[in-house]
Amino acid sequence: MLFLYYQHFRRYLERSGVVDSLTTLFVSLYEQQEKPAQALEYVKERLGAMTLTAPHTQALQQEANDLRQRCECLEEENKDLKLQQYEPDAPEDDEPEAPEDGAAAN
Repeated sequence: MLFLYYQHFRRYLERSGVVDSLTTLFVSLYEQQEKPAQALEYVKERLGAMTLTAPHTQALQQEANDLRQRCECLEEENKDLKLQQYEPDAPEDDEPEAPEDGAAAN
């Protein structure tokens, strides 16, 4: 009975590509002229293993989301300020226009 579970699990690993990935990894380690001092670190690095824990990952994701929102707000504010810079000022109605020289002497 245990043998059937082993076969099933082995087929699962083969279909999912785990066996091929590990074989490639171990072949590359075997072919290294100078073997790494920390074989486990080599394996982790090659497989792209994450060393961050779940809380660290969640905190970084939350920080990234917060920074994206802040960036969007600042971009919108920057856009508004640029538009205000190029909008013409409205003329003030309090000051009467001064007559030009010679135009008022009839």
